[in-house]
Amino acid sequence: MADRYELLEPLNHGGMGDVWRGYDVVLDRPVAVKRIRPQAVTSPHLAEEFEKRFRREARITARIQHPGVPQVYDAVLDESYEQLFLVMELVDGLPLTAYVRPERPLPVSWAVAVAAQVATVLSYAHEVPVVHRDLKPSNILVARDGTVKVLDFGIAAILRTDVTKLTSTGSPIGTHRYMAPEQVRGAGVTPRTDLYALGCVVHELLCGEPLFSGKSEWQLMTQHVTVAPTPLRELRPDVPEALEELVLHLLLKAPEARPVDVQEVYERLRPFLPSPGEEPSAAERAAVEAGPEGVPDPTGIFRRPYAPRARGGTGRARPAVPGDDAGPGVPPGVPPVVLPEAEREAWRQRIREVQAHYAALMDEERYAQAAEVMAELIEPAARALGAENRPVLRLRMWRAVSLQLAGDHRAALPEFEALADAYARSGGRGGTEVRDCLAQAARCRGQLGQVTQALSGLSRVLEMVRAADGDVSEEAVELRRDIGMLLFTQGRTAEAYDVLEPLHADLCVVLGAHHELTEEVAETLAVIRLDLDGEAPGSPS
Repeated sequence: MADRYELLEPLNHGGMGDVWRGYDVVLDRPVAVKRIRPQAVTSPHLAEEFEKRFRREARITARIQHPGVPQVYDAVLDESYEQLFLVMELVDGLPLTAYVRPERPLPVSWAVAVAAQVATVLSYAHEVPVVHRDLKPSNILVARDGTVKVLDFGIAAILRTDVTKLTSTGSPIGTHRYMAPEQVRGAGVTPRTDLYALGCVVHELLCGEPLFSGKSEWQLMTQHVTVAPTPLRELRPDVPEALEELVLHLLLKAPEARPVDVQEVYERLRPFLPSPGEEPSAAERAAVEAGPEGVPDPTGIFRRPYAPRARGGTGRARPAVPGDDAGPGVPPGVPPVVLPEAEREAWRQRIREVQAHYAALMDEERYAQAAEVMAELIEPAARALGAENRPVLRLRMWRAVSLQLAGDHRAALPEFEALADAYARSGGRGGTEVRDCLAQAARCRGQLGQVTQALSGLSRVLEMVRAADGDVSEEAVELRRDIGMLLFTQGRTAEAYDVLEPLHADLCVVLGAHHELTEEVAETLAVIRLDLDGEAPGSPS
């Protein structure tokens, strides 16, 4: 475990274990690590049985191939049998609990969109077959693109047999607010058990309040078994009658009386889903504004199915302000401050420690994690020292470089551009750091397919370098090579030849004909000559 997965910070605590934000050091990506506590393991024999059950459940969970189920990457059982780890996809989004507001129930379309996506996920799970057993708002997450993710499939099942058991306290395992009557009674769990929980969730989304609100666990369980649910339209008159009927059908006490399967539930939800191309209503737009900043709209995948990612800068980011170029995660306009020498030394020590960690990660090519490590320090350092303090700018540069090496050019680009402006204010427009930032920003644009802007940016920097250091400095040579290669990859072979042929001549003089860079340019020129079919300048006619 420790050799591959690092635990960075706890995300959630539960009766069955803890969820951590972790890192896969081999693949350089964030992960969710679920540490499951096997309370039942009290002997080597039980440990062996527990291991078999754990691996079986992990494999079954991994078989649910649907984008609404976070992927299972790995299942680890340590040699002592004391801890189990499930390593899974880390989802960036909001739990459904963030959407439940008693004072402002969700638009009907939003609640239906969530329910329809959950139903789709359950249809794949029930086919395996896997019953979730613990469906509830905190186990349902809406990702940033509006995709609903259902968490913790099979996790509850790892700690129980196929028949729900009572714990030593006499309480059934599960979440009492969403527990089907058959779970309360300790009877068999079936796919229709998940349908009851889905009915509880939809009722809560539409009303802003749980289905039942008993003051004790025992009272809640009794209500699920004996009390009829309040029809939705008595609590919220604008709910369509057919939707109210569906929710009441899901909440019937006898499992066999509920809808036959989740496919039926989805078909009955379809009339209330937005159609492709349909624009949000005023009430739906208001729901976005009233929710948490950046609240994902779960209807988006129905309005624009299979739509491409939003362009950079088109989300709900704060508007730009003149002079606001402190960079991502940096408080804008933070002025330099004068700290006592003891505090300044403490910050210098902290930066040295983080720099050492960053350098170790970069040596291991864990670029994405290195960027995260640096990002955690930048904002507090900017608040303490000033956003344009030289050590803070250096931290930001390191983060931008690691983002670029990790392939996240979209995130690195605005940081390089902001850093260029910040360095220009302190050292002038022609400084080495300004040129470096502008060149890296241009390279990011090239990777993002913005070729015209990339070539313009590289050419601009090359002019600055030529004016300062000449045409064959290390920086100039690198820029000339990048410009030529970018032209070549775009099929502009004649223009690429015009850039690379004189560069090759210079390299032969400065570095020698057998230098690695000289040979790289020579090979590209050879390909260009073939591509031009003998018509390149200087080729035989």
